[in-house]
Amino acid sequence: MYEPSHFKVEDRDALHEVIRANPLATLVTAGEGGLLANPVPFVLHPELGEQGILRAHLARPNPQWRAIAAGAETLVVFTGVERYITPAWYAAKREHGKVVPTWNYVTVQVRGPARAIEDSEWLMAQLESLTRQQEAPRAEPWSVSDAPAPFIAAQTRGIVGIEIEIAAIVGKFKLSQNRQEADKLGVLNGLSADPESESQAMAGLVKAYGFGRSA
Repeated sequence: MYEPSHFKVEDRDALHEVIRANPLATLVTAGEGGLLANPVPFVLHPELGEQGILRAHLARPNPQWRAIAAGAETLVVFTGVERYITPAWYAAKREHGKVVPTWNYVTVQVRGPARAIEDSEWLMAQLESLTRQQEAPRAEPWSVSDAPAPFIAAQTRGIVGIEIEIAAIVGKFKLSQNRQEADKLGVLNGLSADPESESQAMAGLVKAYGFGRSA
């Protein structure tokens, strides 16, 4: 990934938080059959391995798990908050007009050796872990045990587990860090004035990361 120094983030906790907040990632593999890409929800286990482990599952008819079993190179892309940035917000537009639109975004990429897993106990543990992760905020969380055991067993036979040992994790937080302070303030004010939750989230990130560094 192209990572200018302004936007590069190496704080492991910050990168992990992006993964947890945006578990539906793009799983990309490059094997004998060429490139494959699928949206897949992941669970991060930071306590396992040297740098953590990602776990997920794929539908058995999905050929990507066979590519992984055959040793395909694996990349996982997590995409966080993103927002279009209009040059109308820049102070520089009023000063000289030499500005163009851009996009602010947060992304984390993970690479590492992957393996396919068909063990039923592992798969059940993965389903329960993913369910807990996603249901935790709910007042009355659903659990795997709420469904009939024979039904869950049948469903489990239709999936294959994926485990990726994290060998490399990189993050790019493009949050207007390369703009002059007045332009950053204009971006912050513009985003803050938009009631949409994504704009509010981006405003918080620009405030946290954007100031203190300028072009």
